[in-house]
Amino acid sequence: MRIAISGSHSLGKSTLVHDWRTANPPYIHEEEPYRALCDWYDIEFRQKSTRLHNGIQLYYNVSRIMRYGRKTDDVIFDRAPIDYIAYSQYTANHGTTDLDDAFVESMVPVVREALERIDVLVFLPITDQWPVAMEDDGIRPVDHPYREEVDALFKEIYRNGRFEVMRAGNPPRLVELWGPSEERVEKLAQVVAEEQAR
Repeated sequence: MRIAISGSHSLGKSTLVHDWRTANPPYIHEEEPYRALCDWYDIEFRQKSTRLHNGIQLYYNVSRIMRYGRKTDDVIFDRAPIDYIAYSQYTANHGTTDLDDAFVESMVPVVREALERIDVLVFLPITDQWPVAMEDDGIRPVDHPYREEVDALFKEIYRNGRFEVMRAGNPPRLVELWGPSEERVEKLAQVVAEEQAR
């Protein structure tokens, strides 16, 4: 089963990936593109992101996804291609770099195609039911308005259909998760079992 974990930063995506792999050791872990690329590229965030910064992360993510062509491939991705639309739109909204609406729109066909190779797409939203504190990991900015603005963009994409990235016919199964680690893993396991039984 090909699973991708998506959402704004500092909401527990990497923790969920770790917990899932602990419970399901055969799964391959595909690292978050930033972490895979940061030794070669000086990638910036927030209003400093550029076409290069977000483009290389998107295409790295897509290139890894395209390696897995079968539903029987057991792999979990820390981030999904949609993430780079949301983050790029954030920077485009601020108008501070070469990232603009036209560039964001140019990402959409690539994202649509890549999502055909994802079976389960997990969105971790900001929710009042389970607030998540921000940790200073030395990588991402500790900036609540930034995280909230990006989360709002994700919700426009996933809940309101902005950009229409989910193709009709065979979109990935979209599930929203929050709550304690054990509960998230249990809910994801249930979704995966349902998908495998289809």
